[in-house]
Amino acid sequence: MKADQVPPVTLAELRSELVHRHRQLVDYRLVVWTAGNASVRVPDSELFLIKASGVDYDALTPSSMVLCHLDGSLAEESELSPSSDTAAHAYVYRHMPEVGGVVHTHSNYACAFAAVGEPIPCVLTGIADEFGGEIPVGPFARIGDDAIGQGIVATLSGHRSRAVLMANHGVFTIGEDAKAAVKAAVLCEDSARSVLLARGLGAPRVIAQDDVDALYERYQNVYGQR
Repeated sequence: MKADQVPPVTLAELRSELVHRHRQLVDYRLVVWTAGNASVRVPDSELFLIKASGVDYDALTPSSMVLCHLDGSLAEESELSPSSDTAAHAYVYRHMPEVGGVVHTHSNYACAFAAVGEPIPCVLTGIADEFGGEIPVGPFARIGDDAIGQGIVATLSGHRSRAVLMANHGVFTIGEDAKAAVKAAVLCEDSARSVLLARGLGAPRVIAQDDVDALYERYQNVYGQR
């Protein structure tokens, strides 16, 4: 089958994939209890799917993924309420059309940086590869409306990082799809952990900007299979 003959992904497939992505958040120990969430944009539509609020991760099913309009309102009847972060995700999708997936975690090491309002410095090639520089800190915002989304967009617009540490809160990541957003969340936490370990040995050394640029270019455009 040629690439242009591949059938479009169905809503049922997206729901199932999003369940899998939430399980990855658990597997990588990025979330606890019912905190955190992931969402995915429905291609060629003004819709997205997001985890239902307060549902245990081990109880998630495709029907736990709530379909919403890009203004955050429900797009179909559901007995479940969408995540309390729905307005933030919706704001990102409305203002960053290139984004196809959003993830939110409260992972411990990255949250330590968020708690003190400090970006994760670019001191490892892996950070340069994935994030293109430091992982920035966004402003503090209350949960419940699109203020968090505004902070995410304001911080990441024009920035190469796919992750932002929202001050006194946690991690939000973006990607071209849900898989990419989960990957960014995993690598953000791994980066934070490595930096904090390094500080126990001494002062980590920031990589020179021209080296960061070269590393980012290679990883994004040469590394892996195309």
